[in-house]
Amino acid sequence: MNLVTLNCVRPLRAYCFKSEEITTHYMFKILVADDSRFQIALLTKVLQEKGFEVVVAQDACQAGMVARRTAPDAIVLDINMPGGSGIEVLRRLRRSLKTQSIPVVVVSGSSDADVRNAAMELGVTDFLAKPVDLDQLCRVLSGLFDRVKTPA
Repeated sequence: MNLVTLNCVRPLRAYCFKSEEITTHYMFKILVADDSRFQIALLTKVLQEKGFEVVVAQDACQAGMVARRTAPDAIVLDINMPGGSGIEVLRRLRRSLKTQSIPVVVVSGSSDADVRNAAMELGVTDFLAKPVDLDQLCRVLSGLFDRVKTPA
């Protein structure tokens, strides 16, 4: 199977050519919000290899702005970041009509039960501990999109 990606600013679709049949696959966009450059690089590499488009934010302020501007299909969010906590980012995301329905997966080094409970009350899809099991993260994200062929 040959994979061809359209040459444009945002690769919206990848086309797979099998014999005479052409199938189209949407590239789901994931926002990775983390203050660690290592974590961003690692997650970006793994998610891109799995076929996701990745946008990044390195602090809490950027996370909210990037989410509103790029309309990601899901967000991978750290809790402890400069510029505010991931919990505050979640509150802002849930207040905005544009971002309130975006699924959020928290990936955090925090073992504080109160933080985890606050995140779950704000409707996160999952709360994964660092160091994150990359296969588990990919399964969680893929599971979000298994029932969806293309986003709304």
